[in-house]
Amino acid sequence: MVLYWLVLALFFGYPGQESSKYEDRAVARQQTSVLRERHRQAAIRMNELAAHINTEADARVFVDAVADMFSESRPPSWATREVRERIAQAEYDAVSNPLRQIPEQRIAEVWNKYVREIGASQEAIVTAAEIHSMRDATFTVGQVMWSRGMNQSAWTMPSVFAVGADGKVAESCRAVEALRILHDLDQLFDNLRGARERLRKGIVASDLFKKSLENTNANQKTTARLEARIDTNPIRPAENKYVLEHGADHFIQFMEMLFEELFPAKQQARSKDQ
Repeated sequence: MVLYWLVLALFFGYPGQESSKYEDRAVARQQTSVLRERHRQAAIRMNELAAHINTEADARVFVDAVADMFSESRPPSWATREVRERIAQAEYDAVSNPLRQIPEQRIAEVWNKYVREIGASQEAIVTAAEIHSMRDATFTVGQVMWSRGMNQSAWTMPSVFAVGADGKVAESCRAVEALRILHDLDQLFDNLRGARERLRKGIVASDLFKKSLENTNANQKTTARLEARIDTNPIRPAENKYVLEHGADHFIQFMEMLFEELFPAKQQARSKDQ
């Protein structure tokens, strides 16, 4: 079970069915190649949309494009106009005024409330500093991969991140970026483990990567890799148990409550900034 309206399904892979026939395998590879290219072109378009949000209408076009890309895997609730409008409003607010971005602390609090409710282990509790470390690494590696055309996908788009004047991720997030963070916490838990290890060692991924690039000989081939593993994820069994014990309807109601906390009503959110 996944976070119905929060999670964006992993879209990197397009596995073809196994076949003993060479022709079938060739067709599957061709279909996979076509789908990947289609996804790449859609991601390029979304990245451009994310980089040029000047009005709420622009934000709605961007959010609709994200929802459409994941239309086969997103839950029905994502399709509602009310949900899209709320996210689009938050996206526009974050772009037009950095003070209205979503604080990492709020994301941590929403996530931790979810973890405690479903009874997941203490390991799943996250801090704002850990979220920042995750974002720093994801943005840094994704930015390099995107700029070099190595893996242009919905998961490497640099324009969805809130970035400060120093070119690094800001202390707060944009709306779609916040959904991405929650997806990674839920689906790619090893990314959090990596962030914790970097914090323990005092490593900032963006600084380390910059030094690595500076020390690389111009003639050397540089590669970047964004690892996404889901082994030994403490969230999955807790989610399954919770839904079995409380029912899917109760689970969805709880998700709706968290949604309100993550994306408060526009008037309420702006009054807090004043």
